[in-house]
Amino acid sequence: MRHLLTGTTAARGMALGRARLVQPNRHLVDKRPLAEEEIETELANLHRALEAARLELRELREKLHGALACEVSEFIDTHSLLLDDQELLRGLDDLVRIGHYRPGAALKKQRDRLVAVFEAMDDPYLRSRKEDIDQVINRVISALQRQTSVEERKLAARVGEILIADTIAPADMAHLVGNGLLGVVASSGSAYSHSAILARSLDLPMLVGVRDALSTIHDDDLILLDTERGEVVVHPTAQDLALYRAKQREAAQEGRRLATLANAPTRTLDKVDIRLLANAEMPADIAMARARGADGVGLYRTEFLFLRHKGLPSEDEQFIAYRDLVLGMGGLPVTIRTLDLGADKADAAGLVLRGEDNPALGVRGVRLSLRYPAVFTTQIRAILRAACYGPVRVLVPMVTQPDELIAVRTLFKLARQDLKRENIDLPEKLALGAMIEVPAAAINVRALLEHADFLAIGTNDLAQYVLAADRGNDGLENIYNPLQPALLRLISHVIGAGRRAKKPVSLCGEIGGDVNFTALLLALGLHEFSMHPSQLLHVRDRLATLDHGALRRLAPHLMRAHTHEQVEALLTQLAGETTT
Repeated sequence: MRHLLTGTTAARGMALGRARLVQPNRHLVDKRPLAEEEIETELANLHRALEAARLELRELREKLHGALACEVSEFIDTHSLLLDDQELLRGLDDLVRIGHYRPGAALKKQRDRLVAVFEAMDDPYLRSRKEDIDQVINRVISALQRQTSVEERKLAARVGEILIADTIAPADMAHLVGNGLLGVVASSGSAYSHSAILARSLDLPMLVGVRDALSTIHDDDLILLDTERGEVVVHPTAQDLALYRAKQREAAQEGRRLATLANAPTRTLDKVDIRLLANAEMPADIAMARARGADGVGLYRTEFLFLRHKGLPSEDEQFIAYRDLVLGMGGLPVTIRTLDLGADKADAAGLVLRGEDNPALGVRGVRLSLRYPAVFTTQIRAILRAACYGPVRVLVPMVTQPDELIAVRTLFKLARQDLKRENIDLPEKLALGAMIEVPAAAINVRALLEHADFLAIGTNDLAQYVLAADRGNDGLENIYNPLQPALLRLISHVIGAGRRAKKPVSLCGEIGGDVNFTALLLALGLHEFSMHPSQLLHVRDRLATLDHGALRRLAPHLMRAHTHEQVEALLTQLAGETTT
């Protein structure tokens, strides 16, 4: 019988397939206490399961290639580190040896205990770690029970299916996409989680917050996933299927129409030129950006070189990667972001500090780079050498105060002097910019502009810090909303300060590539968007329907709004009046 479930759209699209359930929170756990003579045997079983989980992550890393590997490597690394966390391991051993818990019950107990601790914390980064804890321990529980159930092992080999889960780790999602996964339905999660961001970059339809999914949908049920409507249709009717086929034809036609925009100018309805840049880190991203008519690269993430390395990448390795990036863009400007490790990005080389009480507010981004000037100088030398092959800007992440930019400029000056003594060709000038993702940087932006040649607003982190809300926490969706007036006022303040200083300001967070926010960003005065290259044509198409002048006149009303609902109502009203 037909059944309809609703949720929140995390990644747009439609899919028709058989349901495949993964119920990590519903593992059957034996709660009988251990007899004394069973303890050593069960401890050995637990340690075998932990090692099996570690091996699974290593194999998963090896199976992923290219852009997918880099998209999810930080999450694989985080999960691997958790499996080696001594506090976690000692807690498990104590529960078995002292508490006489069976391994499955010990894992569940430890998971519940840690998740409860993280949920009570004020810091958004630490709250976000509860999802990693949940996914890691569920992986170990699965390994523990694998001798009696082969469903999880079969999952990756199946094709043409829609995954139904409580949550899904980014690494697992990337691997399953390579095996034909059509879509994801999650009973929890947020549209701004890491998994949701990955789904959007993979063009994989995803719905989150579908509360009854695991209890209502069964294995092999035929389901229709329609994220445009925010719906999952279980046992779709002939009418549903006819509508799906019609929408698929429309989507194919729309794809062909968008493809014609690849070489079109990016202009608003009233002929205001806008720059569309690409976020990138791999050759495939560069190729897509060129093919879809990007005006350049607005954010090139360099940390993938460090995340993939067991040691530190050499100057030549970095130089080759940056040079190929510059050459790949064929003379278009490229913005290289300096190393942005820390918080949820743990490197294999050991730069990131372990055991910080509050990593999201700790030694990360430029703070970490300045802590290791020799490592940072190696990267700076590679960037300077690559900048001879085309126009390059340098973007510094996690800037809080002017002295950080001054220190970075000093290191660039010293590196330039050393390279000149080595008779290496150098660019005459290199623009240095600050990434605005810390509230203090946004508030004190005029001081930063005395030392920065351009700015890039990183809304993903800025929103979390301003709103004190983890983007991956589905219980905070009403708070973590890019339409929140406090966030909009900061973004407007930064854009206005850049305009008055006659220095470029771009925005490279998730909302930059979301057509639902294009009108809002235009209203705030943004003229330079940076996004995943898959979104370029969608945003270009949207911009052509918007009246820039009318939106700018709306800005004072937006700044006077008290709630995100008021902001949304203003934008909806104007969209009806001014779009084609």
